[in-house]
Amino acid sequence: MLRFMFVGDSMTIGSAGEHTWRYRLWQHLCGSYGRPFTFVGPRETLHDRMTDAPTSYAYAEPGFPRAHLAGWGEGWHHMTPLIGAEVRAHRADVLLVSLGLIDLGFYTNAEQTDDNVRAFLAAAREANPRVHVAVLPVLHNIRVDADPAFAEQVDHFNELLAKTVAALDEPRSPLLLVPAPAPYDFHADTYDGTHPNESGEHRVAAAFADAMDEGWGLGGPYAAQP
Repeated sequence: MLRFMFVGDSMTIGSAGEHTWRYRLWQHLCGSYGRPFTFVGPRETLHDRMTDAPTSYAYAEPGFPRAHLAGWGEGWHHMTPLIGAEVRAHRADVLLVSLGLIDLGFYTNAEQTDDNVRAFLAAAREANPRVHVAVLPVLHNIRVDADPAFAEQVDHFNELLAKTVAALDEPRSPLLLVPAPAPYDFHADTYDGTHPNESGEHRVAAAFADAMDEGWGLGGPYAAQP
């Protein structure tokens, strides 16, 4: 059985009442992969925005493997110390990673964030030398649109991320840079300028699905419409 682990921030954990793009990808893989698979990780909840805590099980559709490693306000800075132990504990085969917005906004600059990416990949590979990792760059959001200095850091990090993925890719443990969803408009595809709404969930899921299909021959092209 192939074990996928989502590693992400608030865009991936989602909040109470949402489907999440994790659910959208599960729907896609159920129809396209054709082999046993599941989602793994140490967490299952959504973020409850009323209490500002990851305590909600109120998924719009709870009937799917909800395990993940994602957290509201977490980034590479937070996940890098955790990833080795979690890959080992949950025997993850494929990591689907969407991180970086929080790092650049609060913790590290582009170069420091890229250092954490490299440390993250090293730790994941130490835990599973054959782990596959698909990484989404930081998406354009409302702060990128409004803050030129932040936008410069995001652009710089995304360039560094592309170079790191290309430099560290290897046949035994392949890395995949997931192209940003196209189209993706934070005015239309998020509910607050950052977090995906229904169309945004589909677009993020489609970006990962299509990249895995084209890069690894894993699953087919994403068929659902936003």
